[in-house]
Amino acid sequence: MRIDFFCPRWGAEGIPWKTFLRDVKDAGYAGIEWFPFAAEEDPAPVIRLLQENDLKYSIVMGVKGSPGSFKEYLLLLEQQLPALAGLGGGKTPPLFITAQTGREYFSASQVDACLSCCGETSKRTGVPVYQETHRNKWTYAAHVVPSVLYQHPDLQLTLDISHWFCVSESYLEDQQAAVELAIGRTRHVHARVGHIEGPQVTDPAKPEYAEALAQHLKIWDRWVEGRKKQGAESCTITPEFGPPPYMVFDGSKTAAWEEQWRLNLWMKSFLEKRYNNPAI
Repeated sequence: MRIDFFCPRWGAEGIPWKTFLRDVKDAGYAGIEWFPFAAEEDPAPVIRLLQENDLKYSIVMGVKGSPGSFKEYLLLLEQQLPALAGLGGGKTPPLFITAQTGREYFSASQVDACLSCCGETSKRTGVPVYQETHRNKWTYAAHVVPSVLYQHPDLQLTLDISHWFCVSESYLEDQQAAVELAIGRTRHVHARVGHIEGPQVTDPAKPEYAEALAQHLKIWDRWVEGRKKQGAESCTITPEFGPPPYMVFDGSKTAAWEEQWRLNLWMKSFLEKRYNNPAI
């Protein structure tokens, strides 16, 4: 099974697209992860550049705007999600969409309404929509997700376990049933290393973060092995170390973007050796 790595556009918004995509290609990424509605830009030229560079793209999204009620939120989701799935005019659609859906305080019926919108969009467009495990969203913690997964047997996840570690202030040692269920539903991974007091370590290669890295690897290893057993020919991972304020950055050595690029490239190289090495 092959692992394809995607580079986040998050944090690189100030870099010209031609420069960014050239660097992404040269670094050996298979594609990018991108939120087109995060900035006022025409996505069509970007998609053409992606094609020219033989790069794929996935989308990570949250509802854009300031809805004053759940009704307004759902309306925006129903408008924005199909628009994202329709990028490329149906000829070059996103590989999948990672949706940061809802809020942690939404009721069960409100979450169901959001998930119905995501499911209907996916069926209508053919673009898979995965729910990201994320603080501030309905998936904010390990203990709240299993009941929803049982109610929605087709629901699939983008797993960012760093959020759950942070929210729980633990490595979920006592919530392994929830973790295993989530792993089985995961189709994409955000490979950022967090810890029990925060969503991002300063550098996953530092010895003081060895335990945090090992705890993430336990999860990711189980996911990779599970996907192999399920017969998947390929899987996707986005190394997703973010810019400030995710990054604790003092500006004394390099630019924030350069440090973010370095961290994600380290993560990509580390996981590529671990998972794409035929000898392993």
